[in-house]
Amino acid sequence: MKFVRGLLYALACLAVLLLAAGLFLPKSAHVERSVVTTATAETVYGIVNGFARFNEWSPWVDEDPATKYTFSGPPTGVGAKMSWTSDKPEVGAGSQEITAVDPGRSVTTRLDFGDQGQASSRIDLAGEAGGTRITWSFDTSFEDDYFGRYFGLLFDRLIGADYEEGLARLKALAEAAPAGPATAVPASPQP
Repeated sequence: MKFVRGLLYALACLAVLLLAAGLFLPKSAHVERSVVTTATAETVYGIVNGFARFNEWSPWVDEDPATKYTFSGPPTGVGAKMSWTSDKPEVGAGSQEITAVDPGRSVTTRLDFGDQGQASSRIDLAGEAGGTRITWSFDTSFEDDYFGRYFGLLFDRLIGADYEEGLARLKALAEAAPAGPATAVPASPQP
């Protein structure tokens, strides 16, 4: 009996220690990757400003080809929404909706993973010598989730490679698309 009490005491101390350490971990996670394409910003923007072509460049589409997708709202711009559902737990169910656009420069989406939380994602386009720099970022918060903050430390390793694959697919898709009018996108302002 003494051993069981000691074990329970040790486990309780460990849980308190982990919770206390969680107070000092980052309250958010940020993942960001970039690639340069020879495609114009207008061409890339035309692909990412809606979800009709998302699965042509998504790094997750191959995880479950039987995933069911539904589209709602306008086809492009703010309010365009894509929801998905899959029987595979690693794909699950969720949605993403465009919440802000800066034509030819950026598209911001809100991601809803149900019980797993919410996040935001953004694609930024900036002029670069000979093409366009595409930067894809992901941000999520663990404000009151002290144990989730431990998980947040792994986000870059967990989805960074997926973002690189998605950008490679997006670059290939944009470069294979017929070129629209070449509209220069000004370089991002330097701080």
